[in-house]
Amino acid sequence: MKEELTTELIGYAGAFLTTISFLPQAIKTIKTKDTSGISLLMYSLFLIGVLFWGAYGLILWSMPMIMANIVTIIFAGTVWVYKVKDSVKKY
Repeated sequence: MKEELTTELIGYAGAFLTTISFLPQAIKTIKTKDTSGISLLMYSLFLIGVLFWGAYGLILWSMPMIMANIVTIIFAGTVWVYKVKDSVKKY
């Protein structure tokens, strides 16, 4: 029982830290609308990976993994949308 709690706490801590790391980029992108230093390919591949991690979390019914991936999709997806809009304007 104690090991399961420790495992869950480690999962939540890792999920929180990696997920919240996207917040500063999302805020900066929303405020400045500048995506010139952001790679569309990197964000596209990352979002696809997060979708797979989210599906994996659902299969395992791992709440830290599910919650982290939902929030990460929102933050990173916001930046991705701005980058796509900026890329479309250039062509």
